[in-house]
Amino acid sequence: MTAESPRRAVWIVAPVAVVMLLLLLLFATRDTGTSGSAVIGKGRLAPAIIGPTIAGGEFDLDDQRGRFVVVNFFSTTCVPCIREHPELVSFHEAYAPTGFAEVVSVAFDDSAANVVAFFESNGGDWPVLASDTGSIAVAYGVPLVPESVIVADNGEVIDKLIGGVTRSQIETVIAAYIEESQA
Repeated sequence: MTAESPRRAVWIVAPVAVVMLLLLLLFATRDTGTSGSAVIGKGRLAPAIIGPTIAGGEFDLDDQRGRFVVVNFFSTTCVPCIREHPELVSFHEAYAPTGFAEVVSVAFDDSAANVVAFFESNGGDWPVLASDTGSIAVAYGVPLVPESVIVADNGEVIDKLIGGVTRSQIETVIAAYIEESQA
C-alpha cells in the first residue's frame, strides 16, 4: 500500500459523505406547513384523481370544477396527519355545505380497513380514496405525509403544503389566490 492510497480514499469517501450529510439535513429539517412543489407546479392543471372511495362511491377530481379542493395525502399511523385531521374537519364543515370547497383524502401506504376505522373514530365526511393510491401520490410528487395540495376552482394547482396544515393556512392560500386573480 502506497502513501497515495489513503489520500485517494479520502477524495472518494469525502464527497459521498458530504452528499449523504446534506440529504440527511434536508430530511431532518423538513418543516411542517411550508410550501413547495416537487413535481406539480403552481398554475398547472392538477393531475387526475379518479378512484373508489371508502364509502363505496367514485371520486373524480374533474367533477369538482367550480369549487376549491384540498387534496390531502395522509396515513393513519402518521402523528402529524392525526394532528391536522381536526383542522381538515373544521375546514370541510365550514365550506363544503356552501359548495365553495371540498376536501379529498388520499391514503398513503395504508390499508382500507385502517382508513375506514380512522374516519369512523375521528370524523370527516368527505371522499377518501384508500386503494390503489400509489400512482396518485407519484403524480403529485408526494414522498412523505402529510402533504396537501390546494386546487383552484378551475382545476389548477394553487399551492402544495408540506407537513401538517391548519384551516387558517388553507384559507390564507385560497384568499391570496382569489385576491391575485382579481387584480
